[in-house]
Amino acid sequence: MNFFTEFGKYLLFLKGMFSKPEKLGVYVDRTITEMNNIGIGSLAIVVIIAIFQGAVTTLQIAYQLISPLIAKPVIGSVVSDSSMLELAPTITCLVLAGKVGSHIASEIGSMKMSEQIDALEVMGINSSGYLALPKIIAGLIMIPMLVIISIFLSNVGGILAGEASGILTSEEFIQGARESFIPFNLVFSLIKAFTYAFIITTVSCFMGYTAEGGALEVGASSTKAVVYSAVAILFSDYLLAQILL
Repeated sequence: MNFFTEFGKYLLFLKGMFSKPEKLGVYVDRTITEMNNIGIGSLAIVVIIAIFQGAVTTLQIAYQLISPLIAKPVIGSVVSDSSMLELAPTITCLVLAGKVGSHIASEIGSMKMSEQIDALEVMGINSSGYLALPKIIAGLIMIPMLVIISIFLSNVGGILAGEASGILTSEEFIQGARESFIPFNLVFSLIKAFTYAFIITTVSCFMGYTAEGGALEVGASSTKAVVYSAVAILFSDYLLAQILL
């Protein structure tokens, strides 16, 4: 029953964000700030993960598929499709759930503990919309962009690993990636990215907004935000694959 209670509160929290919207200019300024925090602030870790993700996947796929009967471009095909369908969106968003999600939950939770949210309500401001909506919009814009960057750099990492190890040339990798490319795979990856972005931002905002107590509870809310976001991402990953593929 506790799950259904919390899920109901989560839905009411989402509904409350739109009950009394503020002026558009307020959201624009805050959204741009959050886009910088979420997108630019996470770019470095996404770049590092994507490159090594593609490199390691290439080496492991090559280890399994190296055979006179299998053409080398097949390695590029498998790495490219794996990065696009699963590795780039899912791994990237799991990492962002830890970095972005914990930051959002701790930020809003700290405001709750210091009664800044109560002050916003006293001034007649819809606190949930003022604090959460710009973060959600920024996440829906920037996280899919980070996933696109991750897909590209995963292939770059695969090419570099193939060249460095002598397993296959860049031409062979690109040939395999081109031959197996299906436009819907990219669309599917972006659908997953938007879904995961919504999960990360909304769950983290909710956990921070409903935190009660002191500093320990703020830390606990940040941990819950990461765990719940990760579980929801993995569950939605299965659902989307089942429905769309």
